[in-house]
Amino acid sequence: MNALFAQTELILYLPVLVVILMALGFVVANLVLSHLIGPKAEGSTKAIAYESGMNPFGSTRKRFNVRFYIMAMTFLVFDVEIIFLYPWAVTYAQLEPGSQEAALFLGRIIFFMATSIVAYIYAWKKGVFRWD
Repeated sequence: MNALFAQTELILYLPVLVVILMALGFVVANLVLSHLIGPKAEGSTKAIAYESGMNPFGSTRKRFNVRFYIMAMTFLVFDVEIIFLYPWAVTYAQLEPGSQEAALFLGRIIFFMATSIVAYIYAWKKGVFRWD
Protein backbone atom coordinates (compact mmCIF):
# COMPACT_ATOMS: atom_id res chain seq x y z
CA MET A 1 0.00 0.00 0.00
CA ASN A 2 2.70 2.44 1.03
CA ALA A 3 4.90 1.61 -2.01
CA LEU A 4 1.94 2.18 -4.34
CA PHE A 5 1.27 5.56 -2.74
CA ALA A 6 4.93 6.56 -3.12
CA GLN A 7 4.91 5.50 -6.76
CA THR A 8 1.82 7.57 -7.54
CA GLU A 9 3.36 10.57 -5.76
CA LEU A 10 6.56 10.26 -7.83
CA ILE A 11 4.60 10.20 -11.08
CA LEU A 12 3.51 13.78 -10.32
CA TYR A 13 7.11 14.89 -10.90
CA LEU A 14 7.20 13.44 -14.41
CA PRO A 15 6.40 16.77 -16.15
CA VAL A 16 9.27 18.43 -14.26
CA LEU A 17 11.62 15.66 -15.37
CA VAL A 18 10.45 16.05 -18.98
CA VAL A 19 11.12 19.82 -18.91
CA ILE A 20 14.59 19.28 -17.41
CA LEU A 21 15.41 16.67 -20.07
CA MET A 22 14.15 18.98 -22.83
CA ALA A 23 16.30 21.83 -21.51
CA LEU A 24 19.39 19.63 -21.33
CA GLY A 25 18.68 18.31 -24.82
CA PHE A 26 18.35 21.85 -26.14
CA VAL A 27 21.69 22.86 -24.59
CA VAL A 28 23.51 19.79 -25.91
CA ALA A 29 21.97 20.19 -29.39
CA ASN A 30 23.01 23.85 -29.57
CA LEU A 31 26.57 23.11 -28.48
CA VAL A 32 26.98 20.21 -30.91
CA LEU A 33 25.41 22.04 -33.85
CA SER A 34 27.42 25.22 -33.29
CA HIS A 35 30.59 23.14 -33.17
CA LEU A 36 29.67 21.23 -36.34
CA ILE A 37 28.28 23.98 -38.58
CA GLY A 38 29.75 27.09 -36.94
CA PRO A 39 32.54 29.17 -38.51
CA LYS A 40 36.05 27.92 -37.99
CA ALA A 41 38.29 31.00 -37.98
CA GLU A 42 42.01 30.56 -37.45
CA GLY A 43 44.69 33.04 -36.51
CA SER A 44 44.45 36.46 -34.92
CA THR A 45 40.94 37.26 -36.20
CA LYS A 46 39.44 34.67 -33.87
CA ALA A 47 40.50 36.67 -30.80
CA ILE A 48 39.08 40.01 -32.05
CA ALA A 49 35.69 41.14 -30.77
CA TYR A 50 33.04 41.41 -33.48
CA GLU A 51 30.83 44.48 -33.47
CA SER A 52 28.53 45.15 -36.44
CA GLY A 53 31.11 44.08 -38.99
CA MET A 54 33.62 46.74 -37.96
CA ASN A 55 37.02 46.16 -36.48
CA PRO A 56 37.08 47.41 -32.89
CA PHE A 57 39.42 50.23 -31.89
CA GLY A 58 40.32 51.62 -28.50
CA SER A 59 39.96 49.98 -25.14
CA THR A 60 36.86 47.98 -24.26
CA ARG A 61 37.50 48.50 -20.54
CA LYS A 62 35.45 51.66 -20.04
CA ARG A 63 34.44 52.67 -16.56
CA PHE A 64 30.75 53.15 -15.94
CA ASN A 65 29.25 55.35 -13.29
CA VAL A 66 28.04 53.36 -10.29
CA ARG A 67 24.58 54.89 -10.78
CA PHE A 68 23.95 52.55 -13.70
CA TYR A 69 24.38 49.56 -11.41
CA ILE A 70 22.39 51.10 -8.57
CA MET A 71 19.54 51.87 -10.97
CA ALA A 72 19.63 48.30 -12.26
CA MET A 73 19.51 46.88 -8.73
CA THR A 74 16.65 49.23 -7.82
CA PHE A 75 14.75 48.08 -10.91
CA LEU A 76 15.27 44.45 -9.89
CA VAL A 77 14.03 45.11 -6.35
CA PHE A 78 10.79 46.68 -7.55
CA ASP A 79 10.40 44.12 -10.30
CA VAL A 80 10.57 41.31 -7.74
CA GLU A 81 8.10 43.23 -5.59
CA ILE A 82 5.57 43.27 -8.42
CA ILE A 83 6.13 39.57 -9.01
CA PHE A 84 5.25 38.88 -5.36
CA LEU A 85 2.25 41.20 -5.21
CA TYR A 86 0.16 39.45 -7.85
CA PRO A 87 0.02 36.01 -6.16
CA TRP A 88 -0.54 37.70 -2.80
CA ALA A 89 -3.49 39.64 -4.21
CA VAL A 90 -5.01 36.49 -5.69
CA THR A 91 -4.55 34.59 -2.42
CA TYR A 92 -5.92 37.46 -0.34
CA ALA A 93 -9.03 37.64 -2.53
CA GLN A 94 -9.72 33.96 -1.75
CA LEU A 95 -9.55 34.42 2.04
CA GLU A 96 -12.66 34.90 4.14
CA PRO A 97 -13.18 38.64 4.76
CA GLY A 98 -12.74 39.70 8.36
CA SER A 99 -10.99 36.51 9.48
CA GLN A 100 -7.85 36.52 11.57
CA GLU A 101 -5.97 34.81 8.74
CA ALA A 102 -6.97 37.57 6.30
CA ALA A 103 -5.87 40.27 8.75
CA LEU A 104 -2.51 38.59 9.32
CA PHE A 105 -2.04 38.16 5.58
CA LEU A 106 -2.89 41.82 4.94
CA GLY A 107 -0.43 42.83 7.66
CA ARG A 108 2.33 40.92 5.90
CA ILE A 109 1.53 42.60 2.61
CA ILE A 110 1.52 46.04 4.24
CA PHE A 111 4.85 45.30 5.97
CA PHE A 112 6.39 44.23 2.65
CA MET A 113 5.08 47.33 0.88
CA ALA A 114 6.25 49.59 3.72
CA THR A 115 9.80 48.23 3.58
CA SER A 116 9.81 48.68 -0.20
CA ILE A 117 8.57 52.27 0.13
CA VAL A 118 11.26 53.00 2.72
CA ALA A 119 13.87 51.60 0.32
CA TYR A 120 12.48 53.76 -2.49
CA ILE A 121 12.58 56.91 -0.34
CA TYR A 122 16.14 56.09 0.74
CA ALA A 123 17.22 55.67 -2.89
CA TRP A 124 15.47 58.93 -3.79
CA LYS A 125 17.28 60.82 -1.00
CA LYS A 126 20.62 59.35 -2.06
CA GLY A 127 20.05 60.66 -5.60
CA VAL A 128 19.89 57.32 -7.34
CA PHE A 129 17.20 58.52 -9.75
CA ARG A 130 19.03 61.73 -10.80
CA TRP A 131 20.89 61.51 -14.12
CA ASP A 132 23.03 64.65 -13.91
